[in-house]
Amino acid sequence: MDPVERLYLDALMEEPAVPTGSLRPQLLAGARARRRPAAPTAAWAEPYAGRVAAMDALLASAAEDDWSRVIVEGWTLQELVAHLAAKDGLIAACVGAPVLGPPIGAADSLGRTSDVQAYERARSPEQTRRDWRAQADALCRHLADLPPTTPATLDGLEVPVSDHILARGLETWIHTDDAAKTARLRLPDPIPEHIRPTADLCARLLPWTMLFSGLNGAGRTLHLTLTGPGGGEWLLPLGVEDSEPGEPDAHISADVVKFCFLLGGRGDPADFPAELAGDLALARDVLTTAPALSGP
Repeated sequence: MDPVERLYLDALMEEPAVPTGSLRPQLLAGARARRRPAAPTAAWAEPYAGRVAAMDALLASAAEDDWSRVIVEGWTLQELVAHLAAKDGLIAACVGAPVLGPPIGAADSLGRTSDVQAYERARSPEQTRRDWRAQADALCRHLADLPPTTPATLDGLEVPVSDHILARGLETWIHTDDAAKTARLRLPDPIPEHIRPTADLCARLLPWTMLFSGLNGAGRTLHLTLTGPGGGEWLLPLGVEDSEPGEPDAHISADVVKFCFLLGGRGDPADFPAELAGDLALARDVLTTAPALSGP
């Protein structure tokens, strides 16, 4: 069975109701035996571990020509995987987990990406894939015993490691989708239990994306509704120093997966499908600035 097809079986596994007499349990047991599972880790890091396993399944289906195909940012698939390994390695270094690949010189994302890509270009795609997965799994295992509030700094931003890991999960999800689209494959979405914390991180970033774009939302409040599995409701103060939300000034309702991808730099805010109400100018400002923190 193709590794990507087995991702659909993983999604099927999350459906709690199993019809009487169904062969689903036997089918899933066989699938799990053949696809490399996500690494064991802390519950709060499972959305990241799940996306690593999904990317690995996609890479397992890559043909030789696929590795030299440009995916995004002018990077081939091999260079994209090296980029993921580079950023995972920087987070690993922050929290005392093993760091694979070349010794860390540049400690910023772009510099480390350049170093790891140069290192991996002299190796085979399968070596790159193997070491990226080994780096991600080593990080997951280290996180299993780490408090989620442990501070970690990447690119000058110190936040709890749990937020960095959710961001790593989002980036891995988005780049897996980038690679899948290039290969004209359709992948299943993460399970709702993994989408929800990722969407929560994206929602909490909105005050920062506005501020980073030169807009101060202090004293204003957004009512955000994200629809679909893993979605929910958020009442968000839009000032980074605001401690409590007030009465909502604006309302945005959108699909939860599309919203996560908007924060991740995929999609045009001007054409983003959303229902707006209240202060429409404020709502549009929120959407326009939402991708401000996304990077390669």
